[in-house]
Amino acid sequence: MAAALSYAHEDGDESWAPVARYARGSDYHDVMLPRLRQLADFLADAAGADARCRTAVDTSAVLERDLAARAGLGWIGKNTNLLTPSLGSYFFIGIVLTTAELDFDEHQPDRCGTCTACLDACPTRAFVAPYLLDARRCISYLTIEHRGDIAEELRAGIGEWVFGCDVCQEVCPWNRKAEPAREPALAPSGHLGRLEALLDLDRDGFRARFRGSAISRAKRAGLLRNAAIVLGNRGDTRAIPALTRALDDEDATVRHAAAWALERLGMGRGAL
Repeated sequence: MAAALSYAHEDGDESWAPVARYARGSDYHDVMLPRLRQLADFLADAAGADARCRTAVDTSAVLERDLAARAGLGWIGKNTNLLTPSLGSYFFIGIVLTTAELDFDEHQPDRCGTCTACLDACPTRAFVAPYLLDARRCISYLTIEHRGDIAEELRAGIGEWVFGCDVCQEVCPWNRKAEPAREPALAPSGHLGRLEALLDLDRDGFRARFRGSAISRAKRAGLLRNAAIVLGNRGDTRAIPALTRALDDEDATVRHAAAWALERLGMGRGAL
């Protein structure tokens, strides 16, 4: 069984623009897992004592997207996201694996047609072909999962993204028709604040600031690295003091990103 939970909240706080929509509220694992477990318990009770159920939300060896497509929840689009006519792609997928016998929904046809908006819009040219993504160039991968320095040739393409990326979803026509989210826990609960302030977070400050948020997955070094790269891309010289302080950061990755950003802002190596 596959379930979807929309996170398509209306944009109200511009400070969150550099963060992918899905990560602006509470950690989706904490929101979805209790509900999936309730659903699993209901199925087990309804199907009888012999039925077994297990839940999955992006944390186990389960291909949630592919299973959801097979279950009829949506179709896999050219940007490799699962799409539905009512929710677009701004939703989380939850899976309940069960031995209970259930009726199958019909497979949904591919409705992408001749549209290539997502492929054309990717800033780092991460799409090798329709339906084929090179994760090594994907901004979401680079800003969340990748550890260490980001290749210099990809940094400018990261643009304004500090955590994740929504570009291929923002241009998708199906997301213009997406129903708004109704789960308040997935909406921002406060301001992200200025990116310069992120560069001053120590380990304890990072944990306190992003506890209960998916942003914690990037780790302190990853988030500060990303913030430095974005500040360099912005070209705003007001970031120079914060970036200069980051040259003494405990983590080499942060120091390297700050030095690169300062060079972008006209502070050549000789001036550092």
